[in-house]
Amino acid sequence: MVAQASQSEILRVKDVRKTYKLGRVKVPVLHGVDLSVQHKEWITILGASGSGKSTLMHLIGGLDRPDRSQEHPPSIVYGDRVITKLGAKGLNQYRSSEVGFVFQFYHLLPELNILQNVCIGAMIRHGRFGYTSNKKVVEQRAKELLDRFGLSDRMKHRPAELSGGERQRVAIARALINEPALLLADEPTGNLDLKTGEAILDVLTELRESSGLTMVMVTHDERIAARADRVIRLVDGRVVE
Repeated sequence: MVAQASQSEILRVKDVRKTYKLGRVKVPVLHGVDLSVQHKEWITILGASGSGKSTLMHLIGGLDRPDRSQEHPPSIVYGDRVITKLGAKGLNQYRSSEVGFVFQFYHLLPELNILQNVCIGAMIRHGRFGYTSNKKVVEQRAKELLDRFGLSDRMKHRPAELSGGERQRVAIARALINEPALLLADEPTGNLDLKTGEAILDVLTELRESSGLTMVMVTHDERIAARADRVIRLVDGRVVE
């Protein structure tokens, strides 16, 4: 029986392993990761390139599944939900309602303007008809987020008309449009200058305090890591506090 997260925990990862197949070659990436995250906590994951940081984020976010083994049964528990046991419908609901993703690459839709790109997460969550009835509320929240990230004058622009740093800020706003409880961020300030990066982290810190946002962030920057409540490192596919 899988133990559920305690009241103060929002996330628990137990004995998670992941191996990828490249042709006939098996490449083990994670070798039994254990991790516990508390409600409203900000943890930063550090590790060398190829250490499995992004893989771990994808598994926590339900974008991929861990290896299954009778000897080492994996467990990812979010609140009272066992993510590793959810089917496709349950995973879709988890991703759209509870989790916000900031990817290392922006994944913005080039044919949509910036405001529409931020709203796309709400469209996916509510469906066409649900979004139509909530459109004004969603667009107002999107405008407020873009304003907080210094992009109020760029809402009608398309991604190709923005700098890399501006696109990353749009991606962060999109991740927050559904007011997620858990933000998974893969190098969220990697394409920003120092001043802008610090300002973005200030906004995320404010949101964490005001809305109870929990953040799991991957970075290679020790300065960013130092702002977190806790820093963990991935070494040889395992977590080291």
